[in-house]
Amino acid sequence: MSITFLIIIITSIVSIIGFSKPTLKEDLLFWPFLIKREGQLYRFVTHGALHADTMHLIFNMVSFYSFGIALEEYLFKALFGDLSRALFAIMYFTSIIASVIPDFFKYQHQSHYRSLGASGAVSAVVFSAITIQPNMPIRFFFIPFNIPGYIFGIAFLVLSAMLAKKGGGNIGHNAHFWGSVYGILFTYVAAKLISGIDLLEYFVKSVF
Repeated sequence: MSITFLIIIITSIVSIIGFSKPTLKEDLLFWPFLIKREGQLYRFVTHGALHADTMHLIFNMVSFYSFGIALEEYLFKALFGDLSRALFAIMYFTSIIASVIPDFFKYQHQSHYRSLGASGAVSAVVFSAITIQPNMPIRFFFIPFNIPGYIFGIAFLVLSAMLAKKGGGNIGHNAHFWGSVYGILFTYVAAKLISGIDLLEYFVKSVF
């Protein structure tokens, strides 16, 4: 079984259980105040297996599947060979943590702030794929044409940064932004250190 399918299965099971068990959700979601006050470091990871509702879960898992399979089975395999699946799993789970670190420092003294969901890790997977193939076509059901990956990436980062600065709402724009940045950095550094490939140089050649 692929790492992508295994993550989807585990995330779906935990999320569905959490829908009917609010106390479990409360015990596992990302809560900077309790992490700081009670030392509940596990919340840096467990929040990634929870979702607010069915649509939140479906959207994240469909997005993850769309890019995760391509990344795990083709793009990472081409770059890293036998290490591809291990590196894919490492990137996914570390991105769950990395994507919320800025929010931890921002909200560690505010008891009201809590969040959940795999959006930061999904963003990391999407941007990892774009880093390897900048011109990969991305299409949404409401847009009847393909968008080059790097164009989507730039627009997504700018919009996420603007919405995070604005604040309000129930969407973790900060996690989206930092998860995306982490996916880019992880992929670039891993390609450079393990495979001796400079993806920034490849990006410039592909785009310009």
